[in-house]
Amino acid sequence: MKKIRRITAMLAAGAVMLSCISFSGSVSAAEENKAETKTAQTETAQTMPVEVKAKAAVLMDVTTGKVLMANNENERLPPASVTKIMTLLLVCEAIDSGELSLTEKLTASKDAVSKGGSQIWLKEGESMTVDELLKAAAIASANDACAVLAERIAGSEEGFVTMMNERAKALGMKNTNFENCTGLDDTTTNHYTSAYDIALMGRELLKHDLIQNYTTVWMDSLRDGKTELVNTNKLVRFYKGTTGLKTGTTQKAGQCLAASAQRDSLHLIAVVLGCESSDDRFNGAKAMLNWGFSNWVSYKPEISKDLITDVNVLHGIKSSITPEIPETSGTIIKKGAQGDVKQEINIPVDVEAPVEKGQVIGTVTFTLGDEKIGEYNLTAGEAIKKIGFLDALAMLLRGAA
Repeated sequence: MKKIRRITAMLAAGAVMLSCISFSGSVSAAEENKAETKTAQTETAQTMPVEVKAKAAVLMDVTTGKVLMANNENERLPPASVTKIMTLLLVCEAIDSGELSLTEKLTASKDAVSKGGSQIWLKEGESMTVDELLKAAAIASANDACAVLAERIAGSEEGFVTMMNERAKALGMKNTNFENCTGLDDTTTNHYTSAYDIALMGRELLKHDLIQNYTTVWMDSLRDGKTELVNTNKLVRFYKGTTGLKTGTTQKAGQCLAASAQRDSLHLIAVVLGCESSDDRFNGAKAMLNWGFSNWVSYKPEISKDLITDVNVLHGIKSSITPEIPETSGTIIKKGAQGDVKQEINIPVDVEAPVEKGQVIGTVTFTLGDEKIGEYNLTAGEAIKKIGFLDALAMLLRGAA
């Protein structure tokens, strides 16, 4: 009996020891997880050289699409009225294609006037021009105005939403799905986008010069001055070079902003989503834009024409051809790095006839350190056919004469 009690006691002690070991292991794992989380947060902080109080943020160069800083840029989040960037894009595209004109008058439907939220209080049957509705949508974020424009372009808001999602896919917006044209999210269950995707569609919208006629306006009015419009984007008034673009606020989305600005040739767009306050979104966007303008510069490489040599044409009716030098496009580089840009010119000694007009006969590559910042083709400005017997005979006769 004593032996049984001794064995039982030993088993109990072993169980306690195993429990301690197990508990000790779980503490170490927890500490390890904390350490990993801390490391991840540190790495995230390193990618953001400025303080931005937002769930997600991105700073992008409008010209090239280059991301200059980002944090959780691909996280799917509700965008509130920043949604309207896509609505405005489709309207601008319809205008540019001739499908819609600024002077066309549109009539408000029952569905359009029932949107709620930010609006210009359209009445069912009331008419306004596309120009006026664009003004209301871009400056005052009017949901009713957006709905009228959407119904005109697609026949219904549902049809317009289909167009929005198709355009999003075409732009490479992989983390986006729209359920309406306004961003109202009280009843939505699958309406989301990401900071990066917003920068993509904002960049596309800014390709339409027309939009800045609205997004850069601080105050305006409708109905002969009876309806005042004040831009929801405070940066329009207080930040130098602001070109737009769109604010958004709902309880679900928090405070959101896509802010664009241009100084000299450098055009940037900053997106912040899920901020807790209006100050956080404006301060965050300004901090990113300020950093961008302080550290980057627009740069257009120049091809050294004196290094472009003629190319011999073998067996052609002409013995040589001068490569055509293309127009270079702008890019962005770090400030002060202009002198470090190198160009490499690759031109063959000769080419075999026939040579087609526009045929690539050389390349020029620009690099900055290990990064390729531009590559351009040198092409044939004319066609040179292969020499035949009669061509050779004619040349001999001309030489004899």
